[in-house]
Amino acid sequence: MDTLLDLLNSRPLVKGEEQDALGDPAAGRRWAREHGGDGTLAELALLREARDLLRDVVKGESPPTALSPLLEGVHQIPELTLDGLQWKVKTPPHARLAVEMVLAWAAVEKQLPGRLRPCANDECQLFLLDRSRANRARWCSMAGCGNREKARRHYNRTR
Repeated sequence: MDTLLDLLNSRPLVKGEEQDALGDPAAGRRWAREHGGDGTLAELALLREARDLLRDVVKGESPPTALSPLLEGVHQIPELTLDGLQWKVKTPPHARLAVEMVLAWAAVEKQLPGRLRPCANDECQLFLLDRSRANRARWCSMAGCGNREKARRHYNRTR
């Protein structure tokens, strides 16, 4: 789940300018390797595509079926182990990390429906996974976006 958030949040706004952790080949290679990938150019291209599709799906701008092309050529193979039956995902090597992100998104949607969402700050491009009991988290960070929004509301009330 943390890797999924890292992928979704790999295009933040910094001082009003969008940064892309996967845009530069060296930085993208480093990001992919830190998250279990190989960092090949093909892998990075697919990760950028997966990120952008997942962002649109989470925002509700695209239906989940938009993720289907990322799963082409992917198979699940049953494997018997001492712990019982497990399913192994078989995918082209360059697609493994992107496929894992789609599977992580599906797991979050199943286990924590509606809790993966964009930050409520319109000037922020980050996402959050609400783990609160009340399911009322709105900001990617209380110290950043949450504090700015509360200060903005206070200023407007006292004006």
